[in-house]
Amino acid sequence: MSGMLRSAFDKEEDGDVIIRGKPSLRPRDAATLILVRRDQAQPRVLMGKRAGTNAFMPDKYVFPGGRVDPHDGKAIAWQELRADVEAKLRLQSRRLPRSMALTAIRELFEETGLIMGRSAEMPDMCPVGWDDFHRMDIAPDLAPLTFIGRAVTPPYRPRRFDARFFMAEAEEALIDERPPVDGAELSDLQWVTLADAMKLDLPSVTRFMLEEIGERLAKPDEDHRPPYLRWTRSGHQTDRL
Repeated sequence: MSGMLRSAFDKEEDGDVIIRGKPSLRPRDAATLILVRRDQAQPRVLMGKRAGTNAFMPDKYVFPGGRVDPHDGKAIAWQELRADVEAKLRLQSRRLPRSMALTAIRELFEETGLIMGRSAEMPDMCPVGWDDFHRMDIAPDLAPLTFIGRAVTPPYRPRRFDARFFMAEAEEALIDERPPVDGAELSDLQWVTLADAMKLDLPSVTRFMLEEIGERLAKPDEDHRPPYLRWTRSGHQTDRL
């Protein structure tokens, strides 16, 4: 298991927008996908810059990801989640585990053009949001995903998410070697080492998860239980699932 847990919550002085005089929004389920490449001397991760017009984390460098769509859980998969990954996702959650994994894969494609899946003969009918996968005859593959952490946005922010963070080895998970393509959601997409990633303008939770990845890559044989970052009535709480 990784060492002492660090704080991953933004403070008011960090520049995050705070909404006052209104009830705090309920967090919405979301999923994030961290791809790791090992084709150079140091492992690299894929990151991109959010648009400055976004209400949530404008101009910050993040991993691909987004909100869970109710239709995501209905998508056909090439392989399902590994049993240990599914079991951890079920802890303290009512959301179907595969729906969050499928969201991560869909968002990766929509924001970067990269495809995590395998060639398959797909039916004509498909859930909302999965037209491209069916048209290309590609089924998303959940088996390479590892659940590495969960974080709930602090209260009184303009957007709040209950985000699950997944990690996957790019060489194993991606269908081909195409480069990532900038889009409306993320620009300046790049593969960066963990050290270079830490020099970017990052949200605190992204920095926390980068450190978590570093622990996993440095100690692959240890049992790394996913950290769970959230707010309670007594303040922020960080423990492991």
